[in-house]
Amino acid sequence: MTPGRRNLITDVAGLRVGHAQDDKLKSGTTVLLSEDGPMTASYAVMGGAPGTRDTDLLEPDKTVSGVDAIVLSGGSAFGLAAAQGVMDALAAQGRGFPVHSARVPIVPAAIIFDLLNNGDKAWDENPYPALGRAAMAEARHDFSLGTAGAGAGATEARYKGGLGSASMVMPDGTTIGALVVVNALGSAVTPSGNNFWAAPFEIGDEFGGLGPDPTGGLQALAPSRKTAAMAEHGNTTIGIVATDAMLDKAGCKRLATAAHDGFARALVPAHTPYDGDLIFAAATARRGPPTVDVLPLLGHFAAVCMSRAIARAIWEATPRDRDALPTFRQELGEKHLDGL
Repeated sequence: MTPGRRNLITDVAGLRVGHAQDDKLKSGTTVLLSEDGPMTASYAVMGGAPGTRDTDLLEPDKTVSGVDAIVLSGGSAFGLAAAQGVMDALAAQGRGFPVHSARVPIVPAAIIFDLLNNGDKAWDENPYPALGRAAMAEARHDFSLGTAGAGAGATEARYKGGLGSASMVMPDGTTIGALVVVNALGSAVTPSGNNFWAAPFEIGDEFGGLGPDPTGGLQALAPSRKTAAMAEHGNTTIGIVATDAMLDKAGCKRLATAAHDGFARALVPAHTPYDGDLIFAAATARRGPPTVDVLPLLGHFAAVCMSRAIARAIWEATPRDRDALPTFRQELGEKHLDGL
């Protein structure tokens, strides 16, 4: 199997991604935008503490058939307002769900908790609507990973978190992509601190080529620096999987559910009571319906892409002033200098 040309979710034709972040705030917003008008979408939540907007519309039995954009944001509940900025920008373009003479852009959103990461959160006016608008204006096919957009202030158990993406082209040509913000209670890194849980799914050296952890058997989890530095309740991993196959809302719901396997393979522990783990799934329908041999594998490849995207988020994180936790590559480099 091979990744798409960019190894990003935008290898799924018809999608663009935009980031906006504020380094002083240590937070930001990311938007996934459909170029072709509304895309079919649904979602699945497996964490105990989600923060969302307009997700009920994505249930298969609800009337709205498509969404114009999906927002991932920092800021906890304040960050849900980023979707308003995206919605306003889409309305200015004349996009949205038609209701007689009116159009209402449909913009589901999910947030991470990044309020305790040493950023300046003493705002007088909620900054997230403006970040949403700015992210919309920056939507493009190539975009940054790591400390960018909604991942700007993310953390995991032991290291800085971030934003990751990955893609894969299936044998019949169907493309699957994932986009994720890693702000987990658990860790993407094995207890040794030298390897990623997602190593068995790596393609090439997309997150360092470090290989699997050579330690055999079940390992005790390393102590959580995040809990010590911040709070037990400040977590969540949120993401999107997308395909160019034609799926209905029920098919997208199944795709989002299966993609959670990627969380469980790449983050330990995952889906805790203190994580708001959520995945959106979207289908652009640039290709026809998946064949009977491809359909059962869509969820598998979505989960593989999600695992890889999670590891890439941690691998690509970069240091900033006042960081609460080090980056994985900072500490890995120090270990190599010390001979591990």
